[in-house]
Amino acid sequence: MQQSTEFKSLKNLENIESTAQAQTDHSNSQFETQGRVLNLPNKQYLAVKNLNFYYGDSKTLHDINASFAQNKITALIGPSGSGKSTLLRTLNRIYELYPKQKATGQILLQGQNVLEKNIDLNQLRKEIGMVFQKPTPFPMSIFDNIAFAIKLHEKLPKAELQQRVEEALKQAALWDEVKDKLQQQGTRLSGGQQQRLCIARTLAVKPKILLLDEPTSALDPISTKKIERLLTALKVQYTIVMVTHNLKQAERLSDSTMFMINGELVEYAPTDVFFNAPKDPRTVDYIHNE
Repeated sequence: MQQSTEFKSLKNLENIESTAQAQTDHSNSQFETQGRVLNLPNKQYLAVKNLNFYYGDSKTLHDINASFAQNKITALIGPSGSGKSTLLRTLNRIYELYPKQKATGQILLQGQNVLEKNIDLNQLRKEIGMVFQKPTPFPMSIFDNIAFAIKLHEKLPKAELQQRVEEALKQAALWDEVKDKLQQQGTRLSGGQQQRLCIARTLAVKPKILLLDEPTSALDPISTKKIERLLTALKVQYTIVMVTHNLKQAERLSDSTMFMINGELVEYAPTDVFFNAPKDPRTVDYIHNE
């Protein structure tokens, strides 16, 4: 009974943080956004069409149209309040955990509109996992942080569960640092290690897409470099969408960059084109001023 109560409590925590549940080249294909023709990635693995978002009566996203290429990193940049994190949180409907928030339009995952009413949200947040700006390890051991996420979705024999935990920690480049202290509390790890633990927890449930909301903003330069190397390796297996305020990070890490202002998509292009030959004057101004 105690285990059941703890499980329900932690499941609620996991829902709020979303990390335990969740989880090409550029062509000349074009997508029309806000009356402007933009170059976008070809494989439309994940796409949004005429996406609007509301906090109560306040509209904060305005007719966003965009697609995200499979096995690529897309960086979302823009000033504070531009709608980057809001857009990110619509993709797995994590906003529905909070009152008076709604999205309209379409969010298409391999052609299926995940805004439809009959969508299993637990399954959706498993397929589209999320890691937040501040590391959110659960108040349990390193091993149980990962195992708990898996147990929410699968019932595995002990040996297979142990193997999956090890696999996730290796994917997150954390295994060698923690393999001899798996029973230590996850909260005792360094900030960078905690963030990689959260990434491992998300990867453990085998998502298709990984959403990251400023995953390195609270980390030191060494930890940031480790996370960046990790994400570059992970894109071979996962589609990654990442919010960042660090333009240099977006330039060196992403394949495509999306620039937003006041809830509108201003410009979206392959990263080398975006930073070297931006088309919109607002993009030029933002890049140079930042």
